Amino acid sequence: MNLEFTGEMWFWKGPAPWHFITVPEEECGELAATSALVTYGWGMVPVRAQIGGTGWQTSLFPKDGRYIVPVRASVRKAEGLEVGDMVTVRLAVDV
Repeated sequence: MNLEFTGEMWFWKGPAPWHFITVPEEECGELAATSALVTYGWGMVPVRAQIGGTGWQTSLFPKDGRYIVPVRASVRKAEGLEVGDMVTVRLAVDV
């Protein structure tokens, strides 16, 4: 399954601070339908993600009935991303 969407990058200040992009509701429905086939626990969904010319392996986190994409520092640096930027994300889920 391949998805593409645009979302705002935000910062979570928790004990392990991290940057995320929330997957829109429509795409979350598609992910939820396949999550039982691919999740490895806690509802995490392994994906290949791409922003601009930068790709990486990661896992989507379930949060508040949706999924969030963690965005590594190396990706943010390579693509010149800041909190509040609208970012187009491509996800590939191997089902």
